Amino acid sequence: MGKANGRSEVEKAALDLEHELPAGDGDDSVTAVSGESPAESELQKLKAERDSLLERLARAQAEFENARRRASKEQQEFRDYAVADAIKTLLPVVDSLERALQVKSDASELRAGLELIYKQLQAALAKLSVHPIASKGEEFDPRFHEAVEMVETTEAPDHQVVEELQRGYKFKDRLLRPAMVKVARNNGT
Repeated sequence: MGKANGRSEVEKAALDLEHELPAGDGDDSVTAVSGESPAESELQKLKAERDSLLERLARAQAEFENARRRASKEQQEFRDYAVADAIKTLLPVVDSLERALQVKSDASELRAGLELIYKQLQAALAKLSVHPIASKGEEFDPRFHEAVEMVETTEAPDHQVVEELQRGYKFKDRLLRPAMVKVARNNGT
């Protein structure tokens, strides 16, 4: 390679290219030397940025889905353990009933034993925040009572519960089962 005026042929070619390129910042001239126009270079940058953002979005969606699955699994485990605790509370009552059935005794002793077991069951339900709904003698309340029959009577005020056929229960402040009741109806006599 020869030198003309102290420059190599490669240097001359580079200078010639610089003079032919449009004016701009230094990056454009380097890009133009590599064979891409500034618009193509910008397009490549935007495509790379888009690909990067799409990859980040896919990762974020996968992380969200994994978090949703974990939360669902934790909720199910919580329900399972809550049921297990409730069952543990009721098991002593079952044990007492089994012992009562094994004993050979007269009716009065059997009744006394069943009353104790009933009290034990009521205590276990109270521990689980399950409470019976007061019915007999109370005014009929459709939120807690289910009227099965209207009874014509003058012995009780109108719309008063005169008989409870099946006890209702609440869990904390939520109705589990309404009480099935008979309600007084007066004809004004």
